[in-house]
Amino acid sequence: MDRLARALDDRLRLSPLTRRALAKVFPDHWSFMLGEIALYSFVALVLTGVYLTLFFDPSSADRVYQGSYAPLDGTTTSAAYASTVRLSWDVRAGLLIRQTHHWAALIFVAAILVHLVRIFFTGAFRKPRETNWLVGVTMLMLALANGFTGYSLPDDLLSGLGLRIIVSVVESIPLVGSWLVFLGLGGEFPSDEMIPRMFVSHVLLVPALLVALVSLHLAMIVRQKHAQFPGPGRTEHNVVGSRLYPSYALRSLALFAWVLAVLFALGGLVQINPIWLYGPSAPDQATSPAQPDWYVAWGDGALRLFPPWEIHVAGHLVPAPFFPGVVLGGVTFLALYAWPFLERWCTGDCRAHQLLDRPRDHPVRTGVGVMALTFFGVLVVAAGDDIIARLLRVPVYDVLYVLRVLVLVLPVLAGALAFLLARALRRGDAARLGELTRADLRAAGRRARVGEARAVDESELPARDRPGQRIELWPDGGVWRWRYRDEPAGVTLLHHRAVLTEREAADSARLAYPGVDHVAVPGPPPPPPPGRVRTALRRWGNVALGVTLLVAALRQRRNRHPGDDGDGTGSR
Repeated sequence: MDRLARALDDRLRLSPLTRRALAKVFPDHWSFMLGEIALYSFVALVLTGVYLTLFFDPSSADRVYQGSYAPLDGTTTSAAYASTVRLSWDVRAGLLIRQTHHWAALIFVAAILVHLVRIFFTGAFRKPRETNWLVGVTMLMLALANGFTGYSLPDDLLSGLGLRIIVSVVESIPLVGSWLVFLGLGGEFPSDEMIPRMFVSHVLLVPALLVALVSLHLAMIVRQKHAQFPGPGRTEHNVVGSRLYPSYALRSLALFAWVLAVLFALGGLVQINPIWLYGPSAPDQATSPAQPDWYVAWGDGALRLFPPWEIHVAGHLVPAPFFPGVVLGGVTFLALYAWPFLERWCTGDCRAHQLLDRPRDHPVRTGVGVMALTFFGVLVVAAGDDIIARLLRVPVYDVLYVLRVLVLVLPVLAGALAFLLARALRRGDAARLGELTRADLRAAGRRARVGEARAVDESELPARDRPGQRIELWPDGGVWRWRYRDEPAGVTLLHHRAVLTEREAADSARLAYPGVDHVAVPGPPPPPPPGRVRTALRRWGNVALGVTLLVAALRQRRNRHPGDDGDGTGSR
């Protein structure tokens, strides 16, 4: 083995690259493991998916099921449905692998989403990581698409109903909708080419794109290094944490083992998608209650809540599913793609960031994020309005009307509350949400009502009215300065370096004193401008002083070097 390794290294020169890679430092924070959970779930998807492809028949041709599940024995179904039922009942470990594959898909999308939420609230998408944010959003979109195609492949009644809904949504696109459906399915729904094309997309095209994007994502992380939370010794130019080998690698491998253990435990103990109970797909039949997986339930909920409004544009009908099905999803992903650039344009912050924010540091971003999460959360709940009506024993239309009000009102209230809580935490002395007082909330609400737009809050309050440890910022001509003040201890430390903007001063203070709140205060008053008489007197006084000093210097020089004394001798 040693001779083989040396031979490979002599030809490929891998040791310098390997040495640098193993010495890479990763921050020690649990939230950075969310991306690894997504990665390891994707690995589990690939491993279990390879096993499933050995027994699945991606065909719409008629087959007579003959297997261990007695209620379907002798029934003519599609080859895809018959092979899936046979895989679940007659193939050794088939049901375990199939359910583990399904659970891995759910956790894969959930881990990507939670990882994306963490990046959003901590500002990790800012320069220089905008490209990585775009790659992550694209992976989320591909994961949603691949999850839906995999969900539809068994050709059961529930997945067939969901596929019919998606086909209707695509057909609602004016002018090109029917052509897109024909291109994707190879004919009108349901077509014989439908399942084979979805199979190729599910096992080949989208996984290949995901592998490429995951590789690009990891390469950019290695190149740009990890962002990290502020703390002692952490600056914009270093990374504090554990090296890749051995400490971080061991923890990462342990996490991989835990992810596999949890996925296989769920696959073996928690039933999911029992297609033999749903029956084969039939275009003229539907099942109720019918709810899709959670990651596409928001689209189903939007279709249920949106009123049946149809309009005509230039003589073309725009059906009702177009707005909740196409416009909502398009606007959502367009907003995700544009957010880093939109925030940079609104704040004017074009600097590179290696340190992350706390959600309280940016109340507007926090409020927008909470509002969006609440909005889509209500849509997910709306996807089960029939189940809610059955449990509460009320008419389903009453539940529908209540959810229509909630989807418009609740996100605004939740976003406003998150905005006020973030402002109160940033301004007050509370370290946690539970330590906030009514005075902090009233102060934050009062500032929000008057529409204060400064980046550093409460600039009108001098430091003497705010006892305790504090960072004070003030403008000094065309620059900004800051100092650290601890009034109980009587300590005041002035920072020697001036910066150009208020934000740079706040960031510099946050690096030096993490966790200490900052406040803008009035700087020392500038000297009054001198009058004309005073200016003239000062100018003539300077001239007289200069002449006096010049005469004194000449007189001193003459006394030190006397001139010619008459006999031809003298000093030069």
